[in-house]
Amino acid sequence: MRTTTKRSPAKSGRRTARRAPAPKPYHHGDLRRVLIDAALQLVGEGGPDAVSVREAARRAGVSPGAPFRHFPSRDALMTAVAEEAQRHFRAEIEAALSEAPAGDPLARFRCLGLAYLRWAMRNPTHFEIISSRRFFDHDRAANVSRDNTELIDMTERTLAEAFAKGQLRSSNLIRVQIAGRALVYGFARMNIDGHFPRWGVAEAEAECAAASILDLFIEGIARR
Repeated sequence: MRTTTKRSPAKSGRRTARRAPAPKPYHHGDLRRVLIDAALQLVGEGGPDAVSVREAARRAGVSPGAPFRHFPSRDALMTAVAEEAQRHFRAEIEAALSEAPAGDPLARFRCLGLAYLRWAMRNPTHFEIISSRRFFDHDRAANVSRDNTELIDMTERTLAEAFAKGQLRSSNLIRVQIAGRALVYGFARMNIDGHFPRWGVAEAEAECAAASILDLFIEGIARR
């Protein structure tokens, strides 16, 4: 008597298609917050271009149409992500300034630059979102624009105090401010674009290199 055995789909060469899990019913207390967190996770995994409202909804476990009352477009979601990134950036700046010498504005200026560099290098995708105009409409992002303006004004006041105390060589503070911004922005972009290995700067040494280059700039603008 011959016995027949059933072949499993794997052994027979057939592949069974796996269905994507169906979205779960919405049970979150704050869908907007959950969607922003999902978008931030997508940014961390694949960069800003990986973000979509549909994928954020899937990560949040809700139907594809559920997010649209909070974020009617990808641009609206990316604006919210940028606002979140800007808040973290501002917190980094304020934490650095809290440890800076109150009576030494040039030292505070250095702290501003170093905090900018450290945050940008540790959060390159978030830095790219808030610094580039490719991912959301800066002109309509009132919170991001206001926060950025406040940081620029803070830098301007700090330089004015440094000049009043005789710490700066030049009286053209706007040029000093632009030069400082170009330095930190350019260094952060070089990090994102992967230029440092060409210049012999290993990844583990990048923050030390940033501090050294910032100190060279401070030495160049300081009155001796």
